[in-house]
Amino acid sequence: MLKTIVKKVVLLCVAATMVVTVQSPAQAAKSLIIATATTGGTYYPVGVAIGTLISIKLAKSDQITATAINSAGSAENVQMLKNKECDLAILQGLYGMQAYNGKGSYAGQPMQGMLGISMLWQNVEHFALLAKYAKSGTILDLKGLNEKFSIGKRGSGTEGSGRHIFAGLGIEPDKDFTTEYLGYNPSVDAMQDGRIAGANIPAGVPVSAITQMYAMLGDKATVLDVTDEQLATINGDIELWTRFVIPPDTYPGQTKPIKTIAQPNLLVATNDLDEETVYKITKTIYENLPFLNNIHAATKAMAIEKAIAGMPMPLHPGAVKYYQEVGVAVPEKLILK
Repeated sequence: MLKTIVKKVVLLCVAATMVVTVQSPAQAAKSLIIATATTGGTYYPVGVAIGTLISIKLAKSDQITATAINSAGSAENVQMLKNKECDLAILQGLYGMQAYNGKGSYAGQPMQGMLGISMLWQNVEHFALLAKYAKSGTILDLKGLNEKFSIGKRGSGTEGSGRHIFAGLGIEPDKDFTTEYLGYNPSVDAMQDGRIAGANIPAGVPVSAITQMYAMLGDKATVLDVTDEQLATINGDIELWTRFVIPPDTYPGQTKPIKTIAQPNLLVATNDLDEETVYKITKTIYENLPFLNNIHAATKAMAIEKAIAGMPMPLHPGAVKYYQEVGVAVPEKLILK
């Protein structure tokens, strides 16, 4: 009788141990959320590509999956990271730098609950305008425009970076033009209908909304140039934007190069993600770049040699582990203290 009781107790203990093991957080499946931006730009399709890649490569072996969701862009993504509403996010370099360091619109309120994983590609500024309003062909055509112009959804990275650029050049939204807050594709639809004169559409080249604009409007629309002098004025002392020339024929009927500017984009993670998960995500991305390249041409700019170039915040320890493993020299300033 005693042996029977002891045997039952042992079996119960084993069963309890098995339940605890199955439910252990270390073994639990991770369903990650990637915050991106509006569907007409580059953030969303690249986010979908990264999420799909993670799910394909890590679901079976590590029980890690990832799903991209659309959002208003960088500003909302910072807030979502802060509120723990997402695990990963794509941010403009400007927003990443300002948010982490408590500058700009985040003055005195640094958001340090996020860490860098990788630079992704350059966010290329496309200042689209109906040709009849393009007098000089440069961004200064927006000064005194006196027509409706979209600067992206409210709270988006598009709005934030646009306002930063405009401020540097003395262009005042609501004064020089009537400010509209539309997504990328709705902006192009409104241009086609004559409801607005133009829009700020920053994204990785080629941008589907700009492709649509050229295809539908032809030479009735254009993308404005930014001169070297204007670039220097926009940068001031932060040196975030660089020269970017969009080659002819990138877009339908585009016969001349577009001399514009670009800033880097970042893939970041919350501090809550464990080191091993971020290590596996970083490793998966860089060991499968051709997969991403086939999804969106913007990712062709990605390379392990450029993975941490211009990173404005410390790297997640998981990313550091991978980069050091493959021989990337990680500067001391990017190591989390």
